[in-house]
Amino acid sequence: MQVPLLDLKAQYATIKDEVRQAVDTVLESQHFIMGPQVKSLEEKIATYTNCKHAIGVASGSDALLISLMAIDLKPGDAVITTPYTFFATAGAISRLGAVPIFVDVDPRTYNIDPEKIEGVILSAAKNPKRTDSRFTIHNSRIKAIIPVHLYGQSADMDPIMEIAKKHNLVVIEDGAQAIGTEYRGHRVGSIGHFGCFSFFPSKNLGGFGDGGMVTTNNDDYAERVRVLRVHGSKPKYYHNFVGMNSRLDTLQAAVIEVKLRYLDKWSAARKSSADWYNDAFTKAGLVDRHLITPYEVPGGRHIYNQYVIRAKNRDGLMARFKEKGIGTEIYYPVPLHIQECFAGLGYKNGDLPHSEAAAKETMALPIYPELTTEQKEYVINTVKEFYI
Repeated sequence: MQVPLLDLKAQYATIKDEVRQAVDTVLESQHFIMGPQVKSLEEKIATYTNCKHAIGVASGSDALLISLMAIDLKPGDAVITTPYTFFATAGAISRLGAVPIFVDVDPRTYNIDPEKIEGVILSAAKNPKRTDSRFTIHNSRIKAIIPVHLYGQSADMDPIMEIAKKHNLVVIEDGAQAIGTEYRGHRVGSIGHFGCFSFFPSKNLGGFGDGGMVTTNNDDYAERVRVLRVHGSKPKYYHNFVGMNSRLDTLQAAVIEVKLRYLDKWSAARKSSADWYNDAFTKAGLVDRHLITPYEVPGGRHIYNQYVIRAKNRDGLMARFKEKGIGTEIYYPVPLHIQECFAGLGYKNGDLPHSEAAAKETMALPIYPELTTEQKEYVINTVKEFYI
């Protein structure tokens, strides 16, 4: 049996006619840039995330970058974030000449640990003249925090927002894997000053190429993002500041709008499969002895963009999966603080132990909505055979 990590063909088969009709509408109009489907999707995403504004951009990476540009992040400024995430989170900071300050994760959720954020800020404030490592940035120049809602579960936002308010920092939520995720009754993307989403095809709400969205409840930030995405032009050909070319394509908006109708149904299917895995692993006697299943924070909504276990002899289990035709992936094999491109920041192995341990021990299992019971049983039996 073959069990891919993700099967987009299976999803497409269920919505093919609707997608083709939406695409044909755009083709007939020949309105490919900033067409009416973009505005329509923006309105629907704003409603879905409980935000006042949603602004379509070219990718999730651009959503992060343009949000940082909107707060006028400058070279030498600093932004606090997690090292255990996709590169774009820190890459956006560095592209503007600013410095990422990495804070270790909670070992249960793999999201940034709020208790450690305050410590980093205070350490930077006490050592403004140090010239080594990440404490070269004076507290007054730390401008923002970017928490990542990893794998589809929210970071612990209440203490993060309290810290941000105390130190006058902007919070930019990286929700690339988490549209529809909830934290204590609030949709992610509506809690911080900005929310950033990705429509990369593998996401729980994916397009047919790149695409992204910025959400905010702040009118001024929303207007700045809208202008920044068209080279800083308003009106056309008049530029008060330098922006970038980052518009959500009309074709992508049309496809994503169709898929948005099914998102909650798909998220429920992912959650159902996650519960099925958890129960099967427990009944097989594998939990704690050989692996740890995902931890769900009470009071939230985990949409399981990924289902990630912590496994003994992870690499051996992955090799067995490959033999058996089961798709798997490591998210993420090298934490950002020890990536070569960030060597100048002065971090070393051992500095952020929870992130480093997660990189060595975790792996993702298939969790897409169309996954069958037969396929899940094949996955579980493969794991049982490996350990028992």
